[in-house]
Amino acid sequence: MNQQQTLWEFMQQQADKLAVQTMQHIGLTFISLLLAVMVGLPLGIYITRKRNLSGVVLGIAGVLQTIPSIALLGFMIPLLGIGAKPAIVALLLYALLPIIRNTFTGITGVDPSVKEAAVAMGMSKWQVLFKVELPLAMPVILAGIRTATVINVGVATLASYIAAGGLGEFIFGGISLNNTNMILAGALPAALLAVLFDFLLSRLQKLNAKKIKGALKVFAVIVVLFSCFYFIPSAYGSKLTAGFTPEFMGRQDGNLGLRSKYGLKIHTIVINDAVMYKAAQEKELDVISGYSTDGRLKAYDLVVLDDDKKIFPPYYAAPIVREDVLKKFPQLEKTLNMLSGLITDSIMTELNYRTDYLHQQPERVAKDFLVSKNLYRPEQGGGEGVVRIGSKIFGEQYILANIYSMLIKGYTKYGVSTKTGLGGTKICFDALTNNQIDFYPEYTGTGLLAILQAPQQTVNSLQGNRDATYNYVQREFKKQYNIKWLKPIGFNNAYALMMRQAQAKQLHIKTISDLKRYLDTN
Repeated sequence: MNQQQTLWEFMQQQADKLAVQTMQHIGLTFISLLLAVMVGLPLGIYITRKRNLSGVVLGIAGVLQTIPSIALLGFMIPLLGIGAKPAIVALLLYALLPIIRNTFTGITGVDPSVKEAAVAMGMSKWQVLFKVELPLAMPVILAGIRTATVINVGVATLASYIAAGGLGEFIFGGISLNNTNMILAGALPAALLAVLFDFLLSRLQKLNAKKIKGALKVFAVIVVLFSCFYFIPSAYGSKLTAGFTPEFMGRQDGNLGLRSKYGLKIHTIVINDAVMYKAAQEKELDVISGYSTDGRLKAYDLVVLDDDKKIFPPYYAAPIVREDVLKKFPQLEKTLNMLSGLITDSIMTELNYRTDYLHQQPERVAKDFLVSKNLYRPEQGGGEGVVRIGSKIFGEQYILANIYSMLIKGYTKYGVSTKTGLGGTKICFDALTNNQIDFYPEYTGTGLLAILQAPQQTVNSLQGNRDATYNYVQREFKKQYNIKWLKPIGFNNAYALMMRQAQAKQLHIKTISDLKRYLDTN
């Protein structure tokens, strides 16, 4: 009987990774905070002298903060690529408003009679600023820096989406794998960091005028030191850098299998698969996880490394449906099986190429495919119930969901509702078992390893055999979940490691074992 791992055990097991992510998180927070202070403080002072500009400056800073965090990171990618640069710029923009506003408010709030007295004593305008206005306004300015720090700690969790690292790697990996321990391992340290920094800055804010001058010097040194934290983990990385999706990081047929079976130790960052291929093409990543039928393989001139120790089982796709749904919709199984055997590896690669690289709508790609196979029919009305289709969050699943939707509408009188983009495997599967969707396309290898978590002995006996793997998952899903695997669609979308073709050729790397040998000797 498997005993569930506790949060503490998970954090102990992942202690090295947690330490790296925490350092990256602190580094991202304080690099962006340092830059925000360097930009925001002078800007806040400037608009106290040019008050007619204050509305415009504060308005722009306010608008920047209203942009959703993930969208702001997305906007930065075309300008700055992926990694730390766009993440730092995005965090800098988020931190500006509280610093500029509090600087402006603090200085304009200084009693005018105090400033007049300073001028009357013969102080220059710079002396008035540094000896009167800034010291008196400092508690308010520090309150703005304190707010900016807490904001940055929170927003920095999103940086992992664009390969900048940080505690978001655990959070999004946990969401993809429905692993509560993994989510908490990222979320709890992030929350503790926010509380800790807020507390320390509150103590600094409450110091009296005599002590605050020295404390600010110490604070500046600490900010610079913390900023350097970001670069410590990369200084000890391997010669090559890999970018893996959050789900790949936590799967046995993913990074765990690469470590246990190949002994592969490579500097790894977590990245969203939407930007992963482009990052490889632009030489920001050397190795990426991907799918063998992905259309971007050809577009970005990537090559799949041979899995010579066979950690990736067959991944033949097929719709999986609850048995009660098949009874409720008697024509559904026959309709879904119309797609059986029709989509080969090359056809799926071409369909993926159209959505992933040419950015065509999945609806259009699905309709063109059905028309080419003489399967497309106009809708029949859909008055005999609604079938709910789910899909994971990548292009291939969107295409399949649309193909099935058109088949159901054209060949039955059922209506269709789609719930696409359901994140990782466990989220999609849980939606199915909890009656939130009626079916979705799944892959035999994923069913075997990620859902059934079959014993290693069973996995070894099945690997490489398409029919045996399909029969096993079909039998076990029926027995354990009362879910039926319908006929396979035809293509095998296996997990794969990829490199740029030119780089792989230059380094003489054709297999994953070659990659390990290269890393061990360089």
